[in-house]
Amino acid sequence: MNCKETERMIPAFLAGKLDSKALKQFLLHVEGCADCMEELTIQYLVMTGAAILEEGNSFDLRKELDGLLEEAWTKVQKRRILTFFSYILEVLAILTVIIILIMVMF
Repeated sequence: MNCKETERMIPAFLAGKLDSKALKQFLLHVEGCADCMEELTIQYLVMTGAAILEEGNSFDLRKELDGLLEEAWTKVQKRRILTFFSYILEVLAILTVIIILIMVMF
């Protein structure tokens, strides 16, 4: 993934609308690219920070954004685990059908 693609994905990331694969690619790029991390920080500040500051509340931009990125990584890991277990269940279901067919045939 390049910087242009990543920058175009920032609004979708902030809205929580990236699928698992895109989210993982986005996170990997942003964490390794200072320019894209800076752009993410700016857009996050504009999108979220302005609303919080208008309400008169204060917040730690870096802490908030780090929390958002951590939540995204957790989501990627959970989806990966769920996908793994769904594959295992599929294999077990197929094996069960094969065993039943073998038992019926003999």
